[in-house]
Amino acid sequence: MEAIKTAQIIDIDSKTILNHIGYEGDYEPSARIKHLVDDYIENYHNLIESTYSYTFRNIESVEGNRVYLSDSIILESRVISRLCKKCDKLAVFILTIGDHLEEMVDYLSENGLVLQATVLDAVGSGAAEQMAGLIEDRIKNVAAMRDQHISRRFSPGYCDWNVNQQEMIFRILHDDTAGVDLTEECLMIPRKSVSGIIGIGDTDSGVEDYNPCITCTRVECPGRRE
Repeated sequence: MEAIKTAQIIDIDSKTILNHIGYEGDYEPSARIKHLVDDYIENYHNLIESTYSYTFRNIESVEGNRVYLSDSIILESRVISRLCKKCDKLAVFILTIGDHLEEMVDYLSENGLVLQATVLDAVGSGAAEQMAGLIEDRIKNVAAMRDQHISRRFSPGYCDWNVNQQEMIFRILHDDTAGVDLTEECLMIPRKSVSGIIGIGDTDSGVEDYNPCITCTRVECPGRRE
């Protein structure tokens, strides 16, 4: 396993960015905001340096809300344990778009350009999310070659999976964390980074259909998946 830098263009649509900054449904942004979003989408590629890393781990056992992997790795979560009962292995990944874009966001904010900083920050979030989708597609292709299916991706902090479990993700990846560091508070630096797992199971395991949101009563949850 080795961290891989990619120059692949990440396509982002303006609707995604507008949703990030609060424009949903029929609420129309001003012409100024539309122009700003379009301009940043066209030029943001100069501010990112995409890097990612992923590896695979066999699931040794699932006991209650705990998932046991090799090297004394324990994932603790009711949602994750239910997922892993459908899998025989996990893909563990991390990615980042680098720190140049967030440095520009900080610069704009410090100089009173709050609207520009907000829009550029949303573009960075959209780029990281789109990159996560690209990594998911690559893992899906690897699984398909083994006649297996994959789950949705899950990150520490999602549902009942405590953000402190970032430490387990970083332990699994060892030194190949794509240049991402973890603070004592389990926050990732650069901030525009995504880490997590994807379950892999046989075609009849139902892993691809596992969605804890279906039975969750938190209708207004920002992480809710249909």
